[in-house]
Amino acid sequence: MSSTLVHNIASLVTNDPEKGDGPLGLIRDAALVVEDGKVAWVGPAQAAPPTDGAHDAQARAVIPGFVDSHSHLVFAGDRTQEFNARMSGQAYAAGGIRTTVAATRAASDEQLSANVARYIAEALRQGTTTQETKSGYGLTVADEARALRIAAGHTDEVTYLGAHILAPEYADDPAGYVELVTGEMLNACAPYARWVDVFCEKGAFDGDQARAILTAGKAAGLLPRVHANQLTYGPGVQLAVELEAASADHCTHLTDADVDALANSATVATLLPGAEFSTRAQWPDARRLLDAGATVALSTDCNPGSSFTSSMPFCIALAVRDMKMTPDEAIWSATAGGAAALRRTDIGRLTPGVRADLAFLDAPSHVHLAYRPGVPLVSEVWRAGRPV
Repeated sequence: MSSTLVHNIASLVTNDPEKGDGPLGLIRDAALVVEDGKVAWVGPAQAAPPTDGAHDAQARAVIPGFVDSHSHLVFAGDRTQEFNARMSGQAYAAGGIRTTVAATRAASDEQLSANVARYIAEALRQGTTTQETKSGYGLTVADEARALRIAAGHTDEVTYLGAHILAPEYADDPAGYVELVTGEMLNACAPYARWVDVFCEKGAFDGDQARAILTAGKAAGLLPRVHANQLTYGPGVQLAVELEAASADHCTHLTDADVDALANSATVATLLPGAEFSTRAQWPDARRLLDAGATVALSTDCNPGSSFTSSMPFCIALAVRDMKMTPDEAIWSATAGGAAALRRTDIGRLTPGVRADLAFLDAPSHVHLAYRPGVPLVSEVWRAGRPV
């Protein structure tokens, strides 16, 4: 077992208040020790212990690898025409998902796997070291099961989203589709997934349908998360809290009762600013959630229809500029917040015992992620203690 000292760090975000200043546990002129893929020590450079090797951070900032807790990467094709129409004045509607369903069903396993690998690699270059992804573009038993099998070959954080929209074949039989999603499809998909999700929204699944789907998923051993309150006010957030979901995702249209429910629960409010950017929709009010005491995560929602970005730095910049978050809040939400949304304690922080996932920034401070939007500041990434 060898140890490596990462030294000459201008500022280190640990997300451990016991190790440094403020909620970020910020240490200036810092160092950390990596051993056996984990963080073994963090602190001021002058107090660093002896190690077997060393790595010069070159006066860069170091942050935990980003934790992207919401994406849809198993798909084929794109929706360029839809995006172009939307930017020309047409409103966003979830029905465009059917276009991707058709392309995904027609694609081979090899094509789908190559696409997932491409987008995960793209995100990794930008500092994302943990990636959740979902099914939801197959909507048949066989296509949902293969989507999850393919996803599980690339990440441990896999979500069954058979309840994305009604399958075209069931457009006139929503009850029949819910029966399929909670029965044969769930049985085929559960072995590949950790999570169960549902798009609880007008035009997708109502509160009663969503409750049935999530309850069946829990009974099959899957943990719930919810697409909640994206396009309209609705029951999604309250349902997520009731069923002790790890996260309620989107949270754009919230009542005071919704905010209170999130603030007084362990359910994380996962905000997805790429979706609002790409649909010109109302921004979620992160400030309202944070001031109430809710736990907030940031994620990309990378998908071909409403948020075709894999860039967590871009989402951080949007959250600071348009969602009233401070740079410190945004970086925490994109790292420790994402880990909370996945109920993980081994990632999203840089403190002894956690996985050594590091992103080096070509900047002296994490604040530059919002201060210099669009600039590729992530210059080096380590995952489990190894450069990638």
